[in-house]
Amino acid sequence: MLTPGPTLSEPLFALPAQAAFWFFLASLPICFWVILSDLRAMRIPNKAVLALVAVFLLVGVFVLPLPVLGLQLVNLVVILLAGIVLNAAGAFGAGDAKFAAAAAPFVMLADVSFMMMLLAVTLLAGFLTHRLAGRSPLRRLAPDWESWERRKDFPMGLSLGSSLAIYLGLAALYGS
Repeated sequence: MLTPGPTLSEPLFALPAQAAFWFFLASLPICFWVILSDLRAMRIPNKAVLALVAVFLLVGVFVLPLPVLGLQLVNLVVILLAGIVLNAAGAFGAGDAKFAAAAAPFVMLADVSFMMMLLAVTLLAGFLTHRLAGRSPLRRLAPDWESWERRKDFPMGLSLGSSLAIYLGLAALYGS
């Protein structure tokens, strides 16, 4: 028997829409900064990571109950520890691990499966788009980007920043 999916009146995300809206507005410039920095220099600046954590804390104090804010910070610690292990294994860069950890508190536990699917889609789309653009005349728009030259590496900040921005934007529209 088929069960109906959520209706438009039911929230699709656990993150409250109002919180997501303010998080989205405050973090969007940081997401763009991370994307451009990783494309240009294959680096995610520590200042961007710290800025994202600051946004979560400063905005979060006003838009989330304090117990929820504290619980969400556990996500930062868990993802940072996992990122350290994955970085040591050579799976991805330290900047990617730090940015993922800084982004983790924004994602509610009930939304993690959606976020993982979104990250998978943005990784695939970002990888294909980056590789195709690097072999097209579009490359002339930014000829000095280091990411064009690194054949074995991919600027994951492109997908990490995009995923966070998309999640927060959708949660602002369809959150609880």
